[in-house]
Formats: sequence, structure tokens, C-alpha cells
Amino acid sequence: MIRPLFKRKFLVFHGTILLAIGILITFICNHVIIASAKDRLYASTDEIPYSKVGLLLGTSRDGRNGHHNPYYDRRIEATFALLKTGKIKYVLISGDNGRKTYSEPDMMREDLINMGIDSNLIFLDYAGFRTFDSVVRLKAIFGQDSVTVISQKFHNERALYIAEKEGIYAIGFNAKDVSTRQGLKTQMREKMARVKVFVDDLFGTTPKFLGEPVQIPKA
Repeated sequence: MIRPLFKRKFLVFHGTILLAIGILITFICNHVIIASAKDRLYASTDEIPYSKVGLLLGTSRDGRNGHHNPYYDRRIEATFALLKTGKIKYVLISGDNGRKTYSEPDMMREDLINMGIDSNLIFLDYAGFRTFDSVVRLKAIFGQDSVTVISQKFHNERALYIAEKEGIYAIGFNAKDVSTRQGLKTQMREKMARVKVFVDDLFGTTPKFLGEPVQIPKA
């Protein structure tokens, strides 16, 4: 009886230590990313500086419940506002196109055109499978070293940190967020994604795909 009891206590003790370390690492990663984006996030078209290109980070148009994804709708609205107020000239839509019947860039392009945006102002990145890929490809494929990132605040913070590491000057335009209840799962995933940013940096991760350069007009 003594040995099984000792083993349980041993496992509980070390499990608690590992959990504490995990929580501490998550806290540190989160703090560093938030601090990195300080003073580079905007929520008003009146205040945000001009950038030639906006990087719209893709997401699914519909949620798992079959309803419109509010994150998607609000990113589209934010992009439309930046284009209409002249705070960006072009938009690069970067998202997942991993299945024949699913393309985030095409869906977002369609909705922006339906809202009256000129298709000539829209460029598509079909290999933005992760935020990391989207940011790296912005410079490596599309030749941009400055950008306005368009997504929700929590997402922009992470993208701006990655951009800084890649030698890109980035500011963020925060699309409206969703309620805590609606976005709880997304927020939990975001904590893990922020840790993954540092893991990617540690191991020198590269995008899933690169490819031939795509030119965005200079003006």
C-alpha cells in the first residue's frame, strides 16, 4: 500500500509542477506579445495612418452552427471601412484554401466586391494557412515590408509580433470583437497560438508554401 500511495503523490507533485510551468510560460508569451503591439493598434479610421497595403487575415464565413461567423463579418466591415476612407490602397486577403470547396480568400473577395470594392484593388494569398504563413509570405512573396493588419485585436497583436520578427513594419486595425461567450473557445486557442509563436521562432519554422513572387503596384 505504501508504494502505490507514494507513486500517486509523486505523480501529483510533478504534474502540479508541470502545470505551473505551463501556466507561467503562457503568461510570459502573452505578456510579451501584448507589449510588442502597444501603440500600434487602432480602432478608428480617423486615427490610423495610411498604409499602401492592408493584410486581411482570413477566417471561415460560417461557423460550425451554420450561422455567419461574426469574426468574418466584422473583418470584412473593417476592411471595407479602410478602403472607403482611403487608409489603405490595396488589400491582400490571406487565408486557407486547402480544399477544393473551401477558399477563405475567394469568399472574402466576393463579399468585398459585392459591397462595391473594385476587384483591381484586391490581391489573394491562397497559402495563408496560419497567421505566421500570412505574415512571412507578405514580404517573401508579395514584396511588402510595411502593412496594416486587419483582424480582431487579439489576432492583430500576435500578427504584429510576428511581423516585427520578420522585419516588417506593421500596424493593426482592430475589427470589432465578439462577446466573451461567443468567443471563449477562440480566446482559449489564442493563448496556445501565442506560445506556438515562440516555438516556431525557436525551431526556425518556415511557411508551408512559398512560390513565385507576386507584384502589388507601387501606388
